[in-house]
Amino acid sequence: MSYINENFLELQESYLFSTIAKKVAKYTEEHPDKEVIKLGIGDVTRPIPKACVEALHKAVDEMGTQEGFRGYGPEQGYEFLRKAIVENDYKARGIDIAEDEIFVSDGAKCDTGNIVDIFAKDNVVAITDPVYPVYLDTNVMAGRSGKFNSDEGTYQNIVYLPVTKENGFKPELPKQRVDMIYLCFPNNPTGTILKKDELKKWVDYAKANNSVILYDSAYEAFITENDVPHSIYEVEGAKDVAIEFRSFSKTAGFTGLRCGYVVIPKSVKGYSKEGKEAEYNKLWNRRTCTKFNGVAYIVQRAAEAVYSSEGQKQIRENINYYMENAKIIREGLEDAGIKYYGGLNAPYVWLEVPDGKTSWEFFDELLQESNVVGTPGSGFGPKGEGYFRLTAFGTKENTIKAMERIKRKGC
Repeated sequence: MSYINENFLELQESYLFSTIAKKVAKYTEEHPDKEVIKLGIGDVTRPIPKACVEALHKAVDEMGTQEGFRGYGPEQGYEFLRKAIVENDYKARGIDIAEDEIFVSDGAKCDTGNIVDIFAKDNVVAITDPVYPVYLDTNVMAGRSGKFNSDEGTYQNIVYLPVTKENGFKPELPKQRVDMIYLCFPNNPTGTILKKDELKKWVDYAKANNSVILYDSAYEAFITENDVPHSIYEVEGAKDVAIEFRSFSKTAGFTGLRCGYVVIPKSVKGYSKEGKEAEYNKLWNRRTCTKFNGVAYIVQRAAEAVYSSEGQKQIRENINYYMENAKIIREGLEDAGIKYYGGLNAPYVWLEVPDGKTSWEFFDELLQESNVVGTPGSGFGPKGEGYFRLTAFGTKENTIKAMERIKRKGC
């Protein structure tokens, strides 16, 4: 008899975005004449930059020659891409990161989920609430969560850090000691940020408690304000306590190509039960070599092209396009009299659900009456109830249409 991993039985019945997809599919099947505008799942709509397309073509041509063909590549990523990342994302900001502290991957979702492999099962995990579901669900799968409390919508062994309008969408330090802290800024789903001094408090807490911060900065390229850190390593001491996740998915439209990276400084340490010190960098390298064969050469060449002068210009044009959509959403919500947050340094706008409805009630109403799809806040955690996320990753035409429909609806 084979036995299952019973931790999977503690997961809630359906993943948020698959539930949305099923609801939308059912509605469109029943109403084929309706044009549904999707501002829910954060997938991009702009083509990948021309510089990246040209790099892809060139790499494909290389692979078709005897001298240019490549088989298995380094699991950690090709040197050319790791070097480009170090030079442009870190040294350019005065941050000292070594090439062998960079691990190229197939995206931040995979990295933030897989990172749990190198942490002990009995580590205490803290997450913000609301939160990107992957952080929570992968720790449930790993057995760190304990039982689910359906009355409160929380797991017994997870420490929840509320992120709501009452605290300005800035999580407060946990009142108890925790081992693993998930932070995402600019934040998904709220679109809000932490400034450098606010982030320093978390670094200081982690240093004082031998904790590790798992910092998702997948949306750093969308930051528009000058005093918002693009990397946690801009904060003094962060290289001792933080692992950072980055992605080309939203920055360069690689949601279909799949490429990202994780940064694990050698100075970030963990401990065995006997108190023996170990570098998380070495553990992740071992895990990577065992479970991953690396990102395709042609995709890594495309990612390298992101850092070319033309690539930088082209991705900035796309980012500006999406942030203009965010402005259209913000202005539309203002006209409709709906309170909102975010959308200034992130491609997400977090709005308060009007008229005391639940977030799923608002989802159904918006879909059926306005044919607009968003994301219910409760899907990101109990403190997300009463909120709703709209994404700026649609086309400008559809974003304008969606906001006109919402204003006509008179939410």
